[in-house]
Amino acid sequence: MAKDRTLLDNVFLFLKGLSMGAANKVPGVSGGTVSFVLGFYEEMIYSFRKINYKAFLLLINGRFKSFYAYVNGTFLLLIFGGSMFSYFSISLALDYLLKNYELYVWSTFFGMILGSIYYISKDFDDWQPKNLIALFVGISIGLAISFMNPAKENDNLWFVFVCGIIGVSGMTLPGLSGSFILILLGNYVLLLVDSVAVLFQTLTQIITGDFSFMENPEQIHYLKIITTFTVGSAFGLVVTSHILGFVLKRWHQIVTASIIGFITGSLGIVWPWKQEIFKVENGEILVDGKGNNIIENYTRYFPDLLEMNTWVAVFFIVLGAGVILLIDKYGTERKEYIDE
Repeated sequence: MAKDRTLLDNVFLFLKGLSMGAANKVPGVSGGTVSFVLGFYEEMIYSFRKINYKAFLLLINGRFKSFYAYVNGTFLLLIFGGSMFSYFSISLALDYLLKNYELYVWSTFFGMILGSIYYISKDFDDWQPKNLIALFVGISIGLAISFMNPAKENDNLWFVFVCGIIGVSGMTLPGLSGSFILILLGNYVLLLVDSVAVLFQTLTQIITGDFSFMENPEQIHYLKIITTFTVGSAFGLVVTSHILGFVLKRWHQIVTASIIGFITGSLGIVWPWKQEIFKVENGEILVDGKGNNIIENYTRYFPDLLEMNTWVAVFFIVLGAGVILLIDKYGTERKEYIDE
């Protein structure tokens, strides 16, 4: 499945990685959905499956060029390069927009997911009973996850490792938000805010020749946490991709129907009109490492149709759906051009 790509293709692939990385950072938005909609989901799963015993043998035998070609290295580097870059760039802009224009950001995401449902289901016409059952099971699971209450924060390294395995599921399972799952597990702030901030601080210190962090127990603890989480995520990517590759090959229609259902059910997570329920302990609202109130969950409501904000939000819903439809149109035209 590895492909010959032009420079422009590589640029677009990096940008797709940016989009997936930004989506993975936002609770309620699935990086897997982004990869599915942008057309590189199956190649991503295929590439992860190539990280296996044969790849390990090529690596330890020093056959680096063969290893790189075998695991589809260019694809993985561009996708994950874009994803990592987005963590320290686009995701910062996204944090700002969520803080200052939350309603419009969630409205855009809601529209994008609506467009994603259309994109995935428009060519799916195999609605036999078993696929309908898979659809409704997917919807039910998505809705159930939407309304679950989060657990308390837990920095035990074994639990952090499990969080890495589960949290990375948002990259491999369209419709499932890894960030939202980390909120439910109680570790979103610990793993994607505080630990990332400490890692960025540490890298900055190393670049400037400052190694004082090695004598800071708290900083070392956070570095152990982010390292364990990263190892768990890498392990989860490889394992889940092998499982998904197996089930996609044998039960492709059932899996697709489940994904359609799951994405539909996840609409409740990104419903734009909601009120935050902040995490409270001993009568005080808890804050994260950046001084922001920690959100425990949301109460959802129907908007007032007489308010201008409501119609501006509706515009962003249409805009979000329109972005997906344009991507779909671009992909269709590009495929027709390549096939000619």
